Amino acid sequence: MAYYLHTRVKNMKHIQINSESMTCQSTNLAELLNEKGYQNATVATAINGNFVPQQNRENTLLKEGDRIEILAPMQGG
Repeated sequence: MAYYLHTRVKNMKHIQINSESMTCQSTNLAELLNEKGYQNATVATAINGNFVPQQNRENTLLKEGDRIEILAPMQGG
């Protein structure tokens, strides 16, 4: 049990999402979106100021200290 808890804590990353500090277990951007409840949402994403297209999210690995922006389209006029 102690090994399992240590492994989970060890794999946690400190990141920022939309300027809010938090931790995550995700290894890539697609997993992070699922972890945070955005799996079916239409959103734009960026890491450290660089746009990440939807087709690249699974291949975009997360690192300690990354700054992620998740932006939903706005409607109105």
